[in-house]
Amino acid sequence: MKKIVIWGASGHAKVAADAARASRTFDVAGFVDDVNPSRRGEAFEGAEVLGGRECLDGLLAKGVKRLFIAVGDCAARTRLAAQAREKGFQLVSIVHPKATIAAGVSLGAGTLAAAGAIVNPGSRIGECVVVNTCASVDHDCVLEDGCHVGPSACLGGRVHVGRGAWIGIGAVVKDGVSIGDGSVVGAGAVVLKDVPAGVVVYGVPAQVVRKIE
Repeated sequence: MKKIVIWGASGHAKVAADAARASRTFDVAGFVDDVNPSRRGEAFEGAEVLGGRECLDGLLAKGVKRLFIAVGDCAARTRLAAQAREKGFQLVSIVHPKATIAAGVSLGAGTLAAAGAIVNPGSRIGECVVVNTCASVDHDCVLEDGCHVGPSACLGGRVHVGRGAWIGIGAVVKDGVSIGDGSVVGAGAVVLKDVPAGVVVYGVPAQVVRKIE
C-alpha cells in the first residue's frame, strides 16, 4: 500500500483516514496538526500526530511523498494544498469503497468521496473537493475546486457548485441551479434558484440572508 500523510487531525481527518484504509490503497503514516503543537506524539486514528508543518520536510526525506488535506474549512484546504505542492508533495484522492463513482467521472487531486457518496455520470469533480457521507451528486454536475457537499446533501442534475462553496448537511439543490464561489448553503435548505457568489442562504425555499465579509 502507498504511504500517505494526512494534514489535519480532527473530525474530518478521522473520516479521511478511515476511507483511506478501507480503500486498501493507502497506509496512513501519520497526521500533521498546525493548530496544537503539543499534540506531537499523540496516538490518533491508528497512527500518531507527527507535529506541525515543520515535520513535512522530514517526511519527504523519508520518501513519504503522498499527502491528503483533511481540513474542513474550504479556503484553508485549498491554501494548504498549494503549500504542500510547493514543497513537492503529490496530492492524492481518497474514495471509500462504499462510495459510488460513475465510470468516466473526472475526480480531481486531493478530493474525498466518503462512504455512501454517489456521483453520477457526466459529472466533473475538481481538486480538494469533499463529497461527504451519503451525499448525492446527480448527472452532469460540476463541482469546482475546494467546494464541500455536506452529509446527505442532494444535488439534482446539472448543478454547478462554485469554487470554495459549502453545501450544508441535508440541503437540496434543484436541477440546473448554480451556487456561486465561496457561498454557504445552510443545513436543510432547499435551493430552487441560482445563488450569487459570497453569500449565505438558508430556508425552504432558500433565501439570501447576508453577504460573507
